[in-house]
Amino acid sequence: MYGQCASRRKLGTASVVGAGESGGVLDKPTIEKTTPGRESEFDLKKSKKMSPPYRVMLHNDNYNKREYVVQVLMKVIPGMTVDIAVNVMQEAHVNGLAMVIICAQNDAEDHCMQLRGNGLLSSIEPASSGGC
Repeated sequence: MYGQCASRRKLGTASVVGAGESGGVLDKPTIEKTTPGRESEFDLKKSKKMSPPYRVMLHNDNYNKREYVVQVLMKVIPGMTVDIAVNVMQEAHVNGLAMVIICAQNDAEDHCMQLRGNGLLSSIEPASSGGC
């Protein structure tokens, strides 16, 4: 997602022609313009770092089988392993609620909607920096 932004800016990239040639001659600088309305890769990373973290929470339900919950977690959450998905599912089953992932608010909303779209009960909440 982050590395797919092809519109980067190159400002004044110039190179000096070798010393044996007419010294001090600069090649014409190449300037690429970003598409209006699109953020550069730097802006995307900056906004991700500055947005407050949110928790994606999984709620227990009496409808979905445990195996299905594990499959959905692995499909929806990037980097989710079988072991972590089983632990999250088990915690939600036993305690009624489990934290799935902490991420930027935008990503948390997306994950929550995808979990809901697959029939799981999910919510998001701000991740507090302090506490017990």
